[in-house]
Amino acid sequence: MATRAGERPALERVVVVGGSLAGLRACESLRRHGFEGTIVLLGAERHLPYDRPPLSKQFLAGAWDRERIALVAEDKFAALGLEVHLGTAARGLDLARRAVLLEEGEEVRFDGLVIATGATPRRLRDAGELDGVVTVRTLDDATALRERLVREGARLAVVGGGFLGMEVAATARGLGAEVTVIEPLPAPLARAVGPLVGETLAGMHRDHGVRVVCGRSVRELVGSARVEGVRLDDGTLVPADVVLVAIGVVPATRWLEGSELALDDGVLCDGALVAAPGVVAAGDVARWPYAHGPAGGRPIRLEHWTNAAEQGVHAGASLLLPPGERSAFGPVPYFWSDHFDVKIQAIGLPGPDDEVQVVEGSLEERRFVALYGRGGRLAAALGFGRPRQLMAFRPLVERGAPFDEALRHRPG
Repeated sequence: MATRAGERPALERVVVVGGSLAGLRACESLRRHGFEGTIVLLGAERHLPYDRPPLSKQFLAGAWDRERIALVAEDKFAALGLEVHLGTAARGLDLARRAVLLEEGEEVRFDGLVIATGATPRRLRDAGELDGVVTVRTLDDATALRERLVREGARLAVVGGGFLGMEVAATARGLGAEVTVIEPLPAPLARAVGPLVGETLAGMHRDHGVRVVCGRSVRELVGSARVEGVRLDDGTLVPADVVLVAIGVVPATRWLEGSELALDDGVLCDGALVAAPGVVAAGDVARWPYAHGPAGGRPIRLEHWTNAAEQGVHAGASLLLPPGERSAFGPVPYFWSDHFDVKIQAIGLPGPDDEVQVVEGSLEERRFVALYGRGGRLAAALGFGRPRQLMAFRPLVERGAPFDEALRHRPG
């Protein structure tokens, strides 16, 4: 709908595709900013929006139930006044007609669109259909995996030493399972936080009885009807009743192919998260120019909880504002990960090739703060079990302080 410069776009019906954290926060943001029209929330799963990080930790361990991981209480959710369609997946987008096409052949018209479809797990090539080969992305995935892990004598092989794989490994070990992690890189998380910190995490897991095999890849899965093990590229057989494939995710954009939106490892957006007139994206599916720190304006896509929450809020606001009044999305990233009794937290964007210096604690204690330098500037700070000391570096990360200055800084 056309508007004069400076006016609010005349939106009457907004469709949010994705019953995710980002999708829910976008709905809340729309209402908070005064949108009184219809909001249609389409969720591919049959559950109301829930929190995903506990799926590999507290929920998988059995410490939290489904009610505990709900993102919003039912009464507050009802107060948003949404038209909710669960178990409804989008299969296409017709931008010209302003319509989301559904799997069942129906369509939902919109004036404004929020894309928050997240990501889907990568699969192993030639894995076949062996029973016991699983991924963890949804509540149902985690429920099914827990049922397997609590069986006496359960043996879990985790293919992929990223955050998800290592979290599940820690949780499974706590449930009494025999656990092996298989990672082709020299250390877990090496691509995310570098080999030094990754090897420290591997040591922590080994201390708790997890077998961590690095520098090896999967040749094949062994078994007939159900999986019996993983054959590595050196011929070694890792016996397993359950194989978790945790080799990353791909943004859920297949339904957008042919829609005329720009797709490149996600939905390409401008700084305000706008992908096209009247269309915004948020969460794991969004790729936007990040203007902060050493990353300097290159398009990125983040898969962190805080990013999804903050982008959902920002995308909802951007949808309601005329172009001249929108602001760029650019908070400093923050993420965390739980392993046994240690919380790993990071501020900024650490890189595998950054200069890494430990400034608090020690790697041997597995309690420390490490700083990441890139191009002479502080790119990120990461802590193992040092939340207070880590947060003292946040202002320096936010302004991209000189790395030498950051190394001299000591928390009060």
